[in-house]
Amino acid sequence: MSTDSHRASHPALLPNGLTDLVPPVAAREWQAVHQLIDTYTGFGYMLVKPPLMEFEAGLLVGPGAALGAQTFRLMDPISRQMLGLRADITAQIARIAGSRLQKSARPLRLAYAGDVVRVSGTQLRPERQFCQVGAELIGAMMPSADAEIMVMAVTALQSLDIANISLDLCLPTLLPYFLRESGLEGAALDDLEDAVRRRDREAVQQSAAAHKETIAALIAASGPIDEALAALKSIDMPAGLRGDLERLYAVVEVLHRDLPTLKITLDPLEHRGFEYQTGLSFTLFAKGVRGELGRGGRYRSAAATLKDDSGNGRIGEPAVGFTLFMDSIMRGLPHDEVEQRVLVPAELPLAERLALMGEGWVVVRALEGGLNDAALIAAAGEQHCDYRLRDGAPVKIQ
Repeated sequence: MSTDSHRASHPALLPNGLTDLVPPVAAREWQAVHQLIDTYTGFGYMLVKPPLMEFEAGLLVGPGAALGAQTFRLMDPISRQMLGLRADITAQIARIAGSRLQKSARPLRLAYAGDVVRVSGTQLRPERQFCQVGAELIGAMMPSADAEIMVMAVTALQSLDIANISLDLCLPTLLPYFLRESGLEGAALDDLEDAVRRRDREAVQQSAAAHKETIAALIAASGPIDEALAALKSIDMPAGLRGDLERLYAVVEVLHRDLPTLKITLDPLEHRGFEYQTGLSFTLFAKGVRGELGRGGRYRSAAATLKDDSGNGRIGEPAVGFTLFMDSIMRGLPHDEVEQRVLVPAELPLAERLALMGEGWVVVRALEGGLNDAALIAAAGEQHCDYRLRDGAPVKIQ
């Protein structure tokens, strides 16, 4: 019997990249998700809940197109059309904004939370199912929209007491621009792209590419934000890219004002993982936590017109947003306070149990009546209760 066949036949085993969340981890994730959503709604973002799957044609357009290879597909037995199991929620938010909410005033602020499933994991994220908690600001082009999204993302993480957060900025439109304008083709173009990805300034300067000196200078303009911006401002950039740079400068000014202690870095030529972004983008990390906590940036909400049931719709709108990844965030959460659990006799009236809950206690009721003290203490240990009820009040079990 093959390893895969044995795995499939064993009821306790799950496919690679999938896992059960058991107590207390499941509760910790649920609480963290709600804390993040509370932060988003406090900033004025409205919660939406898209379906777990939808028609493939609508799921894989705009920001969803980049995840086509990571999307599970299945045939809908009712419509006989192909469905996609979402690998990311951003595309669904873009669809909702461009169809069912197309008449809502702009800018439109939407938030979401839900699980996604991907065909394969990565070295940094082996999980194939994980929870995304994010927000999108749709219909606004001004730099203040980008800044609001970044400030909210960092604030949300800080609300979970995650320490040593860093924000890594990038301009994913720069590398494609210089590759298009390089004058190179075939292997020479591939070599240039590879040299940039390796941050090999010497190889770039030895190429025959147009703008090679600018590309090499941009490689050097990476690092802590103030030093990187100083280097960036000394580079003579093509006119077509200056708008992206002005947006970057304006956003960094707001970040310094609102989050003065935040560690910010810049890698202007970073592009991997930002294929659908059309402007300033970012990744969030925390010192000592494996993997990225989240990422976001500017994009167009759809590549084509999205229509609602009445035939109305909006052509792809300017949008900026971010997604936080709960699998990474869980690794960065501080050790939470142990909940106060008290075991109470089966005979205790519901009103008294509710009163204890109102005081913050987790109240576990013994299922058998008439238990003596020794039996109650034993039952408390089995139910992970450090307290039991005596004379109407919780007392610590010694």
